[in-house]
Amino acid sequence: MKTHRIKKKISDYRFEIKHIAIFITILIIFQIVLALVQKSIVTDFLFETQEWYKKDSAERVAILTSTSMELLFQNLFMDRSNHQLDSRNIINSFNVLFRQQLLQKSVEDIRLILMRKNKIYIIKTGQEMYDYFANELNPADPNGENNSEIIQLFTSVKDIIRSDEVIQSEFENQRTFNILVPFVPDGEYLGVLYMRITPDFKSLTEEVGSNFDKISLIYITLMFFGLLGIFLVSLQAVKDRDEAQKKLYSEHEENLKKEIQLEKESLFTKRIYHTHHKAEKIMGFIKEDVRKMTSDNLDEIKNRVITYSNFISRIIYDMKWYDQAINTIINPMFRTDINKVIGFVIDNIFLRISSKNEMFEFRMDLDESLPFVNVNEFVIWEILEPLIQNSIDHGQKSSLNIKIQTRYDKASNTSYIFISDNGVGISPGLLEFNENKIKKIFLESESTAKQYGIHSGYGCYIAYQMAVGRCGWILDAENPEEGGCKFTITIKNR
Repeated sequence: MKTHRIKKKISDYRFEIKHIAIFITILIIFQIVLALVQKSIVTDFLFETQEWYKKDSAERVAILTSTSMELLFQNLFMDRSNHQLDSRNIINSFNVLFRQQLLQKSVEDIRLILMRKNKIYIIKTGQEMYDYFANELNPADPNGENNSEIIQLFTSVKDIIRSDEVIQSEFENQRTFNILVPFVPDGEYLGVLYMRITPDFKSLTEEVGSNFDKISLIYITLMFFGLLGIFLVSLQAVKDRDEAQKKLYSEHEENLKKEIQLEKESLFTKRIYHTHHKAEKIMGFIKEDVRKMTSDNLDEIKNRVITYSNFISRIIYDMKWYDQAINTIINPMFRTDINKVIGFVIDNIFLRISSKNEMFEFRMDLDESLPFVNVNEFVIWEILEPLIQNSIDHGQKSSLNIKIQTRYDKASNTSYIFISDNGVGISPGLLEFNENKIKKIFLESESTAKQYGIHSGYGCYIAYQMAVGRCGWILDAENPEEGGCKFTITIKNR
């Protein structure tokens, strides 16, 4: 469920060009940072590997050199007396061996450090080797300028080398190895071979780094052009989507306009249908008044017929315009007395019957302080008449009492019109709110026709549209605790 909500949120999110641009920029930056980190890791790995390899390489060179000297030493000196030694052969052989090592770029120094009678002899040429065997070589001076450091190093580790016969290495300045290899010809410990070696793998490191930079550059370039292609394709896709959405919104706007137009026409048709019957009834009243007209009631009937005629004129005007101009409904020129309209509607519409009506009775409690409103009196007539008629049609009692009350709250400058009866009340289902917070009794789709058949209509729907939609009033319906139903119109005076 949570995953579904997350997917829905992502699918509902609208991606724009700026989001794609930011995403691609972040990817490129991420790739550059990744390449730099990767290069740093590779460089560290190369240095660590080189450190190990430098030491191993230097020790191997020293061991091989020491082995060569031991073999040469055995061949030239072992089991021979001094007069049997070939000085020329000895000098040349050791000179070649010393020089061959020094020819290597990484080898800086090579010497044999031999011990005799607790004295230290340092040999670095074939001549010195011959002099050593001829007992003509002087011991090394520990304080000499060239030998002091070597002798000091040898003295510090000579006991370990002699007892364990192991190689001793000293790392100097992070670059150079001072290596001491036991010199043991024919199993007899004579001293050590000293070599100073500085392995140089800088060119190898630079070559690896250079190749890595080339690979990273090629990879980032390919990735950049790939992302650029994705960006261009996405850009076109977003443009197409926006254009499609724009067309969709445009079509939706047109459909909404058509739907609103159809709703207005539908309301117009229903309003005309609803008022058509009223017009017929009013015309009957006019005919009857004309027939009853005498010199004694001339003024009374004349005023009533004029009001009837004005209402008929209003109905005819409504038939001409389905979308009436607002100034024909609300206008500062209108100063309508609501109490007067209520009295006229009750006396000359609902109580104008040929015989005494025992089915319903009106009680009016009108507040004389009710202010006038800037609404056409016949619009108020169109609002009140359906609500009163609703009580008569749906009260479902043989003796129905209908109370019409007006009140004015001076503190809040608000007028109230209450229309209530003692009938069976409104069905609870019609008092429920829809998703737009409108009670269903005022909805066209929830017409009372569903429940009461032939006495149904659009009265409440039309009254709500006129009162709330056109006049800006508040119309509510309820079933009071004492029974019946009650309509309340709230007018906030300006």
